[in-house]
Amino acid sequence: MKRLLLSVIFLFFAVTPTLAEQALVAVAANFIPPFREIAVEFEKTTGHHLQVAAGSSGNFYSQIKNGAPFDVFFSADMERPKLLEDEGLGVKDTRFSYAIGRLVLWSPNADLVKGEETLRSKKFKRLAIANPKTAPYGLAAMQAMQKLELWEGLQPHIVMGESLGQTMGFIESGNTQLGFVALSQVLDPKIKGKGSRWEVPNNLHEPIKQDVILLIKGKDNAAAKALMDFIGSPQAGAIITRYGYELK
Repeated sequence: MKRLLLSVIFLFFAVTPTLAEQALVAVAANFIPPFREIAVEFEKTTGHHLQVAAGSSGNFYSQIKNGAPFDVFFSADMERPKLLEDEGLGVKDTRFSYAIGRLVLWSPNADLVKGEETLRSKKFKRLAIANPKTAPYGLAAMQAMQKLELWEGLQPHIVMGESLGQTMGFIESGNTQLGFVALSQVLDPKIKGKGSRWEVPNNLHEPIKQDVILLIKGKDNAAAKALMDFIGSPQAGAIITRYGYELK
């Protein structure tokens, strides 16, 4: 009996590793800071593995339409996951909002950002925003400046990044003095507490509701399906809110 039990235990451990799968995940740049932590907890909890690509939601949408082999898509908006679902590239009824984002104006200079008056003063050479056509946070930044009646006047100062990652890179490198990014990026441990920021009031732009969807390529991928479950767990939710997001 003991010999049989040992054989069963050995068989279990021999088979278990083959059950682990890997998913390729497209993640909007604003969500990368919390997703790093989520991925660690997910892999530790489930045994599955994740490969992560960061970029703008608009670019990911185009890539997925052109056959990019992603299993799961974390967008910075609701629109593009819905389009993918409607177009048959996302698995029906898997789409849901995983976070509501916050827009901030941030500078590495601790004395520069003092609210909307910083924008009105124009005491800076360059202002970075993500491309409003491809990045929802860039669209929110444009809407906020339009609401403040500053959009046209600030055009000579604006530098556009293709994603929030590139936009943050412009600011951190000193190519621009300040810029509009996600609060989650500013709360990244490597940056948190540095510089100065203004959390843009929500009434200055449309809500930044962010959806995730399981893509057709990932419909039979155990890691992808497990990630969809994990992202709605209290464990993931605690990380998401710690980075300044609201949960729907």
